Amino acid sequence: MKLTLIECKLWDVNEEGESTYKRNCRTNCCIVLFPVLLCLIISVLQHFVNDQLKDVNKELSKPRIYIPPKYPPLLQVPKPQFRATQSDFIPFTDLPDESCKQANSCPATILVTGSNQTFAESLTGNMFMNVASLNFPNNLSTLGDLVMATDSPPSDAPPIGERLYMLQSKCKPNFSFSVPFRVGNVTFEQELKCLQGLLLWRSSSSLVNDELYKGYYQGNKETKTNEIAAAYDFLQSSNRSYSVNIWYNSTRLHRAEDPVSLRVPRSVNMASNAYLKLLKGFGVKMQFDFVRGMPKPESLIIRLDLASLLGELFFVWTLELLFPVILNNLVYEKQRKLRVMIKMHGLGDGPYLVITYTYFLLLSSLYVLCLVVFGSITGVSLFALNSYSVQFVFYFFYINLQIAFAFLVAANFSCVKAATVIGYIYVFASGLLGLYFFKDVITDASTSRIWVMLMEMFPAFSLYRGLYELLNYASRGNSFFTSASGLSGMQWKDLNDRENGMEDVLFLMLLEWLLLLLAVYYLNRATSVGDERRNGTLSFFSCFSKKHFEDSSKPIFQTQELKTSVEMQRSDVSQEREVVEQLLREPSTSYSIICDDLKKVYPGKDGNPDKFAVRGLSLALSRGECFGMLGPNGAGKTSLINMLIGFIRPTSGTAYIEGMDIRVDMNKIYTSIGVCPQHDLLWETLTGREHLLFYGRLKSLKGAALAEAVEESLKSVNLFYHGIADKQAGKYSGGMKRRLSVAISLIGDPQVVYMDEPSTGLDPASKKDLWKAVKQAKQDRAIILTTHSMEEAEELCDRVGIFVDGSLQCIGNTKELKARYGGSYVLTITTTSVQEEEIENLIRSLSPNVNTVYRIAGTQKFELPKQEVRISDVFGTMEYAKRRFSVLAWGLADTTLEDVFIKVAKDADAFTTPS
Repeated sequence: MKLTLIECKLWDVNEEGESTYKRNCRTNCCIVLFPVLLCLIISVLQHFVNDQLKDVNKELSKPRIYIPPKYPPLLQVPKPQFRATQSDFIPFTDLPDESCKQANSCPATILVTGSNQTFAESLTGNMFMNVASLNFPNNLSTLGDLVMATDSPPSDAPPIGERLYMLQSKCKPNFSFSVPFRVGNVTFEQELKCLQGLLLWRSSSSLVNDELYKGYYQGNKETKTNEIAAAYDFLQSSNRSYSVNIWYNSTRLHRAEDPVSLRVPRSVNMASNAYLKLLKGFGVKMQFDFVRGMPKPESLIIRLDLASLLGELFFVWTLELLFPVILNNLVYEKQRKLRVMIKMHGLGDGPYLVITYTYFLLLSSLYVLCLVVFGSITGVSLFALNSYSVQFVFYFFYINLQIAFAFLVAANFSCVKAATVIGYIYVFASGLLGLYFFKDVITDASTSRIWVMLMEMFPAFSLYRGLYELLNYASRGNSFFTSASGLSGMQWKDLNDRENGMEDVLFLMLLEWLLLLLAVYYLNRATSVGDERRNGTLSFFSCFSKKHFEDSSKPIFQTQELKTSVEMQRSDVSQEREVVEQLLREPSTSYSIICDDLKKVYPGKDGNPDKFAVRGLSLALSRGECFGMLGPNGAGKTSLINMLIGFIRPTSGTAYIEGMDIRVDMNKIYTSIGVCPQHDLLWETLTGREHLLFYGRLKSLKGAALAEAVEESLKSVNLFYHGIADKQAGKYSGGMKRRLSVAISLIGDPQVVYMDEPSTGLDPASKKDLWKAVKQAKQDRAIILTTHSMEEAEELCDRVGIFVDGSLQCIGNTKELKARYGGSYVLTITTTSVQEEEIENLIRSLSPNVNTVYRIAGTQKFELPKQEVRISDVFGTMEYAKRRFSVLAWGLADTTLEDVFIKVAKDADAFTTPS
């Protein structure tokens, strides 16, 4: 049974017509293959871009010893948000105030110490060239006189795209300039910003060590960054001797064990050049033009990664496109009340959630698998370079989170169109928010990590952050200038880097997934069929509201109910109540349905009084009995059935179905009942045969027994012939849908069947076929049937009960009711208008208690009391009337069930209507 629903969704196959599998397969294939199409488009565009770069790469990749390009020596400085400022754990007051981090204007601090403070300060004063005297060169590689710096991690590649600075004693606000930088035949513009170098004296090397240690350990250990750019101890240096200890900033790549060319030479050159200038003057200098890596037997190629250019937004939208699909399916079943129908035929909440969740998980997994596999095959760096195990865990967590989130959102919608529109708005809006808002948050180093993690609790932001990190690592492995064999993306070891947010994302997605599953479980219980809490998602908390306690203190039934309770009950209703009480004392296995003082009250809203839908119904139905419920609209018939099938909970009282209490055993009861609801609850895309196969499986039918039951059900409601059974239910007429609903209620031999106006919309011939099927079905089961057709009630029902204003006014078989409540004959006579009074006087001569029902244009209708009038007397009187008057037509009829219905309804209304 647990696999039934997913079989319906994926694998249910017709023997004669098109299968559900084939229909769903086309839709699912289109969904799953959509990322394949995207990958092919990206691949085609990537090949086009590579063709445009072919000539350049052909020149660069000739078989020769690769000599890396020259690039200027750089000093490693901390990033703006990590530069040294005054703090509680560093006691020096000559450091800048922490407010400079907000404006990204903190200087690069260099510490100086030595035995001769005057000499050391004179020496360091020559480290930076005066920008006013600088003749700006036109090539980056000739800026040997400048102290150039960067806050990017060290790399063997040229500093293309890095933030480059020139250190000066003082900087004009926002001062920068651009210089051309040439690699091979390609020229780039590189911006050079001015950065203040702050030289601070410390009295001893131990103080320098302490400050460097605290600046790293207390402030930025997790970011692998020191707050200080460099430090110098000039020891015993003087005009005659030069000795120095240098502390360099050892910021490394994210992969700390990779070989890196540390940026030490510029630190040494700064001190040596300053000492030379001090001795020989500014006319003498030791210019440091460039550094370059050793020749390599690899070729340099230019790569332009299209996936990186598309950015996170493209892939966020691609992965989120499944969200509206899932939401649409969930809300469709809710809007069409198919979930209700499934549960009423035995599929519980747990199996339904597991099966539906598994279905969407399989669909999402195939979707993501195609995206990753074909993305890797077509060379999309996001998928090809990053570790597949990291990607698997990330995508697996996300698709589960997305499914759980869709379940949560679906609980708040009941319209497919609205849910679909909101779903797509969510997809596009969340992607744009990620690009234009969340990206700025995660790239801003001043943003608190806690705040970022709170934002990542939103599923779209966690997806964006994960893709941002994967693309970031993929772009490092596939940089613009890269060695042909040096491609590597994110690995598990990279998650230890605190600048990498993937670890936080995985933890948050797992946590949120579990929390959402709990929320979905609660909402499913709160909105479940047969649960009174289904009125809203916050109804759990409403039980603690003031109104709840106020309402609980009021009596459930007030004046109107008391008025009804003191009414002298009719003998047949009282007798039925006594039968129920006897059965409750001495249970009998021959009775399938026992209603014990069943009541339902809907609380009044907006000042209106409470609505009494069912008022203390007591009823007992044995097997093989069809009970007809008659009554005007709003009498409470459907409310009674809804209580018996667990759709709503009774206010008080209970009912026993096959000995099981509807208050506590509804899940067990569902396995033994069949329901034909008032409105057809069908899948538009399933055929009639597929509906019966599905519900037959829910009733534990298998193999040949299932096929035989389906065929017999189709024949019984006249849907077997002319290929009607293999047409989709969405193409059925109203009558066909009604007959299919009846067949569904009878499939699997349920012990109790509820039919709510089953013949609505049927033509006379189809109605006769339906009656035949119901008559045959009631032989070994109890049936409750509501109808407005008196003919149908007389044809099918062994007993009939008339409901008015929630109360059972009378009960019995049709002959008893006619005799009890219709004790009169109905005489109809048509004459000329001028003879109406004479005819009326003649009829009244039969009995003084004759009642005139109506008189219109010569046609009169009379009710003749049976106990006072003999039929022979009526015929004799009519023979006399035909001789004396112009009698155009006349007729005598016994009371019909319709007459009884009208009479009982009027009497009940007259009693309950206030005078």
